[in-house]
Amino acid sequence: QVQLVESGGGLVQAGGSLRLSCAASGRTFTYYTRGWFRQAPGKEREVVAAINRSGLRTYYADSVKGRFTISRDNAKNTVYLQMNSLNPEDTAVYCCAASQSSGSPPETEYDYWGQGTQVTVSS
Repeated sequence: QVQLVESGGGLVQAGGSLRLSCAASGRTFTYYTRGWFRQAPGKEREVVAAINRSGLRTYYADSVKGRFTISRDNAKNTVYLQMNSLNPEDTAVYCCAASQSSGSPPETEYDYWGQGTQVTVSS
């Protein structure tokens, strides 16, 4: 069966860094757009970053631009999210996802989702 499993979340102080990983199994996601989403309590789920099939084009939400970096290693079937200069506002459950759509797909066009990993940033 297809599985996406996130890791790397945890508790970090404001200004610190975390690196999230999302390992896939059950199929190869080389030809899928990959994305990271997050949802904080009381808020809608939002896209944080996305990366195209080749890894050469990326998208970032304005709130994380310049602080977060998405990357992928197709040989390892894994996508990463490097998060620097973390703020308490970044506290959320972070989920990775994969889409057969090209470009910057909306949330509804992502086909596979992980269960999420908690990121908590203390002040």
